[in-house]
Amino acid sequence: MTLIAIAVPAALAGVALIGIYSSLTELRVRSESAWADIDVQLKRRHDLIPSLVEAVKGYAADEKGMFENIAKLRSLAMQAGTPEDKAQAENRLSGALKSLFGPAENYPRLRASEQFTSLRGSLNSIEENIQNTRRRYNAVVRDLNTRIQSFPMNIVAVVFGFKTRQFFDQQSAVSTQQSANETFS
Repeated sequence: MTLIAIAVPAALAGVALIGIYSSLTELRVRSESAWADIDVQLKRRHDLIPSLVEAVKGYAADEKGMFENIAKLRSLAMQAGTPEDKAQAENRLSGALKSLFGPAENYPRLRASEQFTSLRGSLNSIEENIQNTRRRYNAVVRDLNTRIQSFPMNIVAVVFGFKTRQFFDQQSAVSTQQSANETFS
């Protein structure tokens, strides 16, 4: 009888431990997957930038310093590792991209260029995708961090080495898209 009184609560505790561990593992995997989605969109953006710069260069050759700055910031953004570092680098790059769209007002032929219009549309689409994947990632990270910090999950999280994750805060991507739309409307 004493053995049953000890075995039943121990079995229930084991089942609860397995459930908590599985829940935390699922959220960790979902956050890694969501981060990979952000990374894909950022790579698409990085791949588009040289074409966009070349299209503008043909019409605004006297903007050499701006082109060099964008190239440097693109390189730094591609090398950033953590979500916080990536967000900072991407925000700087977004700011530089705003300066790329500014000269277009002074070059009517550039604004009328099908290549430039197509590239600008592609960038706007990518920026939208970045924002959508960022929202998804941050939602999963919020859920993971909440569970890691809630009792009794926090005990299991410490024992099994689960760590909170950083949010990806990239405020400028939307303003780059809005700036591009305002510049060309």
